[in-house]
Amino acid sequence: MSAPRVLVVGGGLAGITAALDCADAGAEVTLVEVRPRVGGAAYSVQREGLVMDNGQHVFMRCCASYRALLARLGSDRLVRVQERLRVPVLRPGRAPAQVRRNSLPAPAHLVWTLARYRPLPLRSRALVARAMLALMRLDPLAAGAGAAELDQQTFGDWLERHGQSPRTVRQLWDLIALPTLNLPAAEASLGVAAFVFRTALLSSADAGDIGFHEHTLAATIAEPAERALREAGVRVLLGWRARRLARGDAGFELHGSSGPEEDSNAGLSADAVVVALPHDRAAGLLEPLLGRQAVRWRELAGSPIVNLHVVYDREVLDEPFAAGIDTPVQYLFDRTRAAGAPSGTQYLAVSLSGAAAEMKLSVAELRERYLPALAQLLPRARGARVESFLVTREHAATFRAAPGSGALRPDSETDVPGLVLAGNWTATGWPATLESAVLSGHAAARTALAQLRGGATVAAVALARR
Repeated sequence: MSAPRVLVVGGGLAGITAALDCADAGAEVTLVEVRPRVGGAAYSVQREGLVMDNGQHVFMRCCASYRALLARLGSDRLVRVQERLRVPVLRPGRAPAQVRRNSLPAPAHLVWTLARYRPLPLRSRALVARAMLALMRLDPLAAGAGAAELDQQTFGDWLERHGQSPRTVRQLWDLIALPTLNLPAAEASLGVAAFVFRTALLSSADAGDIGFHEHTLAATIAEPAERALREAGVRVLLGWRARRLARGDAGFELHGSSGPEEDSNAGLSADAVVVALPHDRAAGLLEPLLGRQAVRWRELAGSPIVNLHVVYDREVLDEPFAAGIDTPVQYLFDRTRAAGAPSGTQYLAVSLSGAAAEMKLSVAELRERYLPALAQLLPRARGARVESFLVTREHAATFRAAPGSGALRPDSETDVPGLVLAGNWTATGWPATLESAVLSGHAAARTALAQLRGGATVAAVALARR
């Protein structure tokens, strides 16, 4: 008998991970992706001579699964993790501040930075420390009603009950909530927020050290991932749009189209299928098989991210990245070298999370609002010439991690044997991050392989056939 056939629908990080795991176990794997490249939501584009990433996908030292995938792809040399967490915080007309850990064990590693965090009054700093201790006592992954209760509350309401003023939330808590949850604390689920803060900041001293992609996402993820997939024996079909999935006595049949002939009806057969698509696309494909279960995923909705790409005729920022408070600028990153910007210029990427309002603004309106804001934060930008101002938008960059979202996130296993889910929107505990995507891919592969062989690995079954 031949090896079991596994079909992976979607070539993002979740699909890449699931495909590699299944191929490593001896399955015959085919991966289909509608785009002309793998990598999913982490990708690069070329505009005006620059290679720009669609977003600034940072990670943390505690993202062990994502970092292991980078090592598998040979891309770990293209990223850098801080020796110690340090976030420069810029304020208009005021001296910069910073969030920085020391070498003490958690949670004492943050006491010194809280005590010296100048944007907040001394009493507010003490209240922050008390709220962090209270946050450590929450368990968003506990079985039973406790986790469900956390999922029904907003993080903002919990912070208010624990003495955090709107100013404190804006100037400290949202520095972490916005980029990790893609929502401000006022709108985010307490369950997922508690997971992030406990895991990244309060579990161990070095967990929250920030990792950066020092090269483009194309060079770090897409290109090496496609190479690794093909070297592992995975059949990779790019530009292939999945349209209909059916289940029969002999397994699954996936019908779709490839190339410019949109009415073509190419078919692929498999014993198991891993659907690693965004939640809205997964719902559309799987509603005929899963009914109401798939329809409910659309209730996760989406939260947008807007990125501004600004090229100055000189260096205006000394730091590799910085956060902003009391300004519409959330985070800015120096991407000059990675993008191949001309010598003597500096290319800054401004990342705006939870950007529902900014999504509605034109490029001209964004320019009018953000160039003066950048000049307020960066004194050298006031006399600099703007060589280029570009905008990229992700309308549904992540699922909306609002109260109730936890109950909507499915496990990898579905009610249809052999049909498995992956994606950063599934029930990994993490918000929609790089780590969540990779974890979901591993979980999907384990589920698919276990279902195919009753818990035995495909490799063991293949060996027994010889």
